Amino acid sequence: MDPDYLENNCLPCVRPDFLRHHRKGVPEVIMARGKDPDATLAIIRSFLERCGRAIVSGVPPELEGRLRSELEPGASIEWHPASRCAVLRSGQAPAETTLGRVGVVTAGTSDIPVAEEAEILCQEMGCEVYAIYDVGVAGLHRLFDPLEELVKRRKVDAIIVAAGMDGALPSVVSGLVDVPVIGLPTSIGYGYGGKGKAALLSMLQTCSPGLAVVNIDNGVGAGAMAGLIARRAGAARQEGHDDG
Repeated sequence: MDPDYLENNCLPCVRPDFLRHHRKGVPEVIMARGKDPDATLAIIRSFLERCGRAIVSGVPPELEGRLRSELEPGASIEWHPASRCAVLRSGQAPAETTLGRVGVVTAGTSDIPVAEEAEILCQEMGCEVYAIYDVGVAGLHRLFDPLEELVKRRKVDAIIVAAGMDGALPSVVSGLVDVPVIGLPTSIGYGYGGKGKAALLSMLQTCSPGLAVVNIDNGVGAGAMAGLIARRAGAARQEGHDDG
């Protein structure tokens, strides 16, 4: 990276990781929450210039308006209102495609914003994503047909399960399927152990093998883990097709 690039772009304290996607397989996500909008816009422009794409999470309303009004000619924006995430592309920057497949399940509709963040990252890692919402343990009969769809018909490589309150759903799913499950605790809940703490502890304390857990509301972390698993599985499928 040009050592003068950041300074010339008025970002002397910022060191964007433009090559993370090539090095790691997981693109960098720009968290807008808590940042100065001018600084965030400058970072976004640097990614559009260098990578042709910028993924932004936690976009406040002020920045959303500026993204829509101050985009450079030829740039496009994909807006995801539930998670307040945006994917910006310059020109015709192509989206990556792999044979990876990820399932996303939520306990309730209140968990969708965090789950959507994970979905976006998996999609930007080239994976097919199949999402099923509102199948929590309060009505466990709702879960079985969707799981059969994901595992038997879609043949997903990993499943992200987002849940708040008691956080029981990831353990249930992990006990029923033969693919890795990523538990995503959300800060949905109230009372003792609210704000996601009870959900996190429940998932960490699981007795169901095959369940990994990320931090509270860490949709990006869950998406990165599932995406890496699915990409590797997709690559193996591709090698099998090539050999055949």
